[in-house]
Amino acid sequence: MTTDDANASRFVTKVRWVVEAANARIKRWKYLSHVLPTNQVPYIGDYVSIICALCNKYLPPINQTQELDSTLASQMRDRLSGNLCLQDFVEEHDLARRSVAHWTTTESLTDFPKLSETLLRILTLGTYQLKLSSSYVQEYISGTCDFHLHKEIPGLLRVRLQSRHIASKSYLVWLKYDEDHVIAWYCKCRAGARTVGTCSHVAAVIWYLGMAVHTAETSFGVKDWGEYLEDASANPESIDSSDSEEKYS
Repeated sequence: MTTDDANASRFVTKVRWVVEAANARIKRWKYLSHVLPTNQVPYIGDYVSIICALCNKYLPPINQTQELDSTLASQMRDRLSGNLCLQDFVEEHDLARRSVAHWTTTESLTDFPKLSETLLRILTLGTYQLKLSSSYVQEYISGTCDFHLHKEIPGLLRVRLQSRHIASKSYLVWLKYDEDHVIAWYCKCRAGARTVGTCSHVAAVIWYLGMAVHTAETSFGVKDWGEYLEDASANPESIDSSDSEEKYS
């Protein structure tokens, strides 16, 4: 998709999510969670009506953040113009080159704005990308990724993130920020030029620098369950029951 088409598609999906959420509630009931036989067709409508009535009576409303949703809707309209994208600037100045002359490597950014969960949701216009952020930044936590700051342009950051789906592929992400706001972004992935929301790579970088580094959490990404395993070779030698019986007989 072009940037304009991607932004327009985001508008549609943002409106449709409540329909899918309602369908998910209905399918939680065992009767409607699988394919029904044809002899049940005359009764399905009545059962759906009963289930919907029970959901409306006993479950909380699907949308409980009307004030935040109004803010998100306003942000989506403002971003439709695409002014938050750094794509033109990156391509004009050829910032995708691996030249070290204009970039300096850093492992921490003390001037990056600290962001709350609400501000992150306003930037990403949802929670889906934020849920993926932990696994994306695992590449940085493991020490195989660095942040690069532009030497001449204050607040211009570049970082390379490993793709979650293709081992041999990585994406370059650019962020423009000041001490209080994330001003603009761009990523080389297919959805990276979208301004109505962000791609998962941009969201991961913003989430990590704006919130995760300020928490006590030290483990990100996929949990290493290997730490709970014990080496079988270190176990003491078992005693054969027959030997013990002969010894004390």
